[in-house]
Amino acid sequence: MRKFIARRLLRAASKRYGYDTTYLEVMLEQSPSAFFKFASAAKAAGYRKVVPVEAGFAAKIVGAMAEDCGPCTQLAVNMALEAGMAPDQIEAVLRSDVHAMTTDVALAFGFADAVAKHADADTHRDAVRYRWGEKGVVDLAMALQMSRTFPMIKLALGYARECHRVSVAGHNVDVVRHAV
Repeated sequence: MRKFIARRLLRAASKRYGYDTTYLEVMLEQSPSAFFKFASAAKAAGYRKVVPVEAGFAAKIVGAMAEDCGPCTQLAVNMALEAGMAPDQIEAVLRSDVHAMTTDVALAFGFADAVAKHADADTHRDAVRYRWGEKGVVDLAMALQMSRTFPMIKLALGYARECHRVSVAGHNVDVVRHAV
């Protein structure tokens, strides 16, 4: 029964976001116990307590871009739009255009970008801590790292075979993976 419900939820998510969940369906079929343990990652990926929605999604999009060539980044974009993040802010994150970002989005982007690149994140972390406290650092760390998990699982299982352009509100955006 649990597998039946999980399969229906995966297919509904696939339809809702235009995202191929085949890799998760295979995991569900081949190793249900692994799937249900991994499902807790989806819940953890939604964790956010103190940072604004746009800041959390900025970190999620950076994480997806660090590990993905399109589909998972597009999923993060679609979820950000659904959550109410302004399209121009999503585009700014995708283009790594810090000057076009709001203060909160730029702060989250800078932190996530530094961590994803294994750069010196101390200054960015301190700025996040100053703005939102230690809980803000946790929020952004969770957003960044959990959004990297799904593309890596997809790749490891052999289902990350397609790359495609990322679009925001119907138009393609040139993704820039290095901050300007």
